[in-house]
Amino acid sequence: MTAIVDCPVCSRKTEFSPANRWRPFCSERCKLIDLGQWATGGYVIPGDPPDPEQPSDAPPGTPPRS
Repeated sequence: MTAIVDCPVCSRKTEFSPANRWRPFCSERCKLIDLGQWATGGYVIPGDPPDPEQPSDAPPGTPPRS
């Protein structure tokens, strides 16, 4: 049984299977609209911005190196 999902951009019903090359989107157009939103900062992941003094591989809460 193939899952039918709503396109995240336009909400059109679309097949979520390997037969849909743009899944989970309904079309290349919707896929590119979504990509453009990420590229222009239209979507953001909530949270504090990274501390430039903190190494990126250190666990959160680790004091900065001196």
